Amino acid sequence: ESDTASEISFQFHRHKKSPSIGSHSSDMASVSSVSGSVLSVYSGDFGSVDAQGMVEFALDYDEKNREFQVHVSQCKDLAVVDEKKGRSDPYVKTYLLPDKARMGKRKTSVKKRTVNPIYNEVLRYKIEKMVLLIQKLNLSVWHNDPLGRNSFLGEIEIDLASWDWSNRKLNWYPLKPRSLSAVNGVDHRGVMSLSIKYVPPGSLGPKNPPSGEVHIWVKDVKDLLQLRPSGVDSFVKCYVLPDTSKKSYQKTRVIKRDTNPVFNHTIVYDGFHTEDLKDACVELTVWDHEKLTNHFLGGIRLGLGTGLSYGISVDWMDSTQEEVAFWQEMMLAANEWIEGLLPLRSL
Repeated sequence: ESDTASEISFQFHRHKKSPSIGSHSSDMASVSSVSGSVLSVYSGDFGSVDAQGMVEFALDYDEKNREFQVHVSQCKDLAVVDEKKGRSDPYVKTYLLPDKARMGKRKTSVKKRTVNPIYNEVLRYKIEKMVLLIQKLNLSVWHNDPLGRNSFLGEIEIDLASWDWSNRKLNWYPLKPRSLSAVNGVDHRGVMSLSIKYVPPGSLGPKNPPSGEVHIWVKDVKDLLQLRPSGVDSFVKCYVLPDTSKKSYQKTRVIKRDTNPVFNHTIVYDGFHTEDLKDACVELTVWDHEKLTNHFLGGIRLGLGTGLSYGISVDWMDSTQEEVAFWQEMMLAANEWIEGLLPLRSL
């Protein structure tokens, strides 16, 4: 992959101000890039069994250690996954929502051949109480299949803002089927408004521009995730993959305490040949800026989504149908701004 990246290097330069397009200068300080891919909460096979049964657990917050604790006691009357053998191998999984990526998942051990598993395990999250109170706890039960896909057995979701923290007792809760939005993988992180344009080499006159240019105008984002009570301090990062060098990296300024930030920032990449458009991918990611580390809020990838770049298989060529259609429209309409409204997603 590194060889391929060196074949193609898109340069950045700032757009001259024009009446219709605001452009904010921005420093080139590097920020840690997307760390690994985020596993979906919604991976697994939902269609195989109907949710049934109960789960017994208790919640507690340890003020001294600043730790949220989920005491998972047991389940009863779970659905049978393997009808032939009459067995299920269940485990319990928890996430804190809306941003499952930030705090990660916790899992109990797997109990084999039982629909009444006993766990007596504590799943722990190091988290400030104020932050915890704007989260939901998603607790789900799954059948573990080492060879295939794990099967969903039921879930419960608890709004922690309205939880009675004086209640530390173990209680039974009925397991519910996965909601329709979850089955469809809806993971709402906000919507980005932007325009893109491709200027082919020589299309504005002899040797003007000398090489092809992709213009990206990031307008605004609506409905960002709010990860902490003080609000969101967001900025957008841009790379043209496969080039992850400093030349490719560009970012907007930070907009403070606003879940609907307006960036109005234009980026121009040159060094494009028209045939590069089928192998390159514009990755725009939105981040919540904090002193020690930035938190990923969501992103989009604009490209043909073929899974290949210059003949090499890459996991970032994974554009959704909407993102592919947007990129194709730009490729077909040279020198025209194409407007889009695209949902942010986990990358």
